[in-house]
Amino acid sequence: MKKIVLVFILSSFLFQCEDPIDVDLNTAPPRLVVDASINWVKGTTGNEQSIKLTLTSPFFEDNVQVATGASVIVRNSLNDVFIFSEESGIGIYSTDTFQPELNETYSLEIIYESQTYTATESLLPVSSIDFIEQKNDGGFTGEDIELKAFYTDPPNEENYYFFEFISDIPVVPTLEVYEDRFTDGNQIFGFYTEEDLESGDIVTIRNHGVSERFYEFMFILLQQGSDDGGGPFETQPATVRGNVVNTTDSDNFPFGYFRLSEVDEVIYTVE
Repeated sequence: MKKIVLVFILSSFLFQCEDPIDVDLNTAPPRLVVDASINWVKGTTGNEQSIKLTLTSPFFEDNVQVATGASVIVRNSLNDVFIFSEESGIGIYSTDTFQPELNETYSLEIIYESQTYTATESLLPVSSIDFIEQKNDGGFTGEDIELKAFYTDPPNEENYYFFEFISDIPVVPTLEVYEDRFTDGNQIFGFYTEEDLESGDIVTIRNHGVSERFYEFMFILLQQGSDDGGGPFETQPATVRGNVVNTTDSDNFPFGYFRLSEVDEVIYTVE
């Protein structure tokens, strides 16, 4: 009986000591965030593309602020212009007239609130996914499903890859980047595992051809966002900037990246 009374007293004391803590975070004017990923999936025309513009927001803000009223165009090396028109004030700008061409150089121009943002990148090819290998006794427990998406790297050239693994279960997509420094000309694989993955689940696997600069950009982002990246209030090691620059005011730099990729996509059903 004395033990029960003691536990009750301690519990009451702990609950009474729970006071809210207000965290005073620094604030800054919102910056433009550019999600400009032009993906030419093999077997498609690639004419339909979209670019999303948002704004940075405070740490505890749940709502994403969209950037509306911008002018968004893309040009190729022949100065052909592709106009991306805004969709109903939701910060998404689309076109159905884009003309993808491998190894062609494209430039992006965004005019938003009287400031001009630009970027240049090439549309890079990618190796096709040869086959998917499934292993049912993977992970730390030996009970997780693992998938390997094998592809053959072209020999005697530098190549960089960006993999997306998107499953139909409610988990965050897995993103990975690879280089061929030590695997040039060999058959290698993108790797995916998820502890909640089960037979019958569907995984969309996409392999993108990317530039060295995007590889380095995404590699740093993935390192900072990993489980070893520290807590939510830890100082960020570095501000990761993409290839988009503000030519009107360099101090008001944007976040995000302008990327163009050939993409090989496989829809895989877990066995």
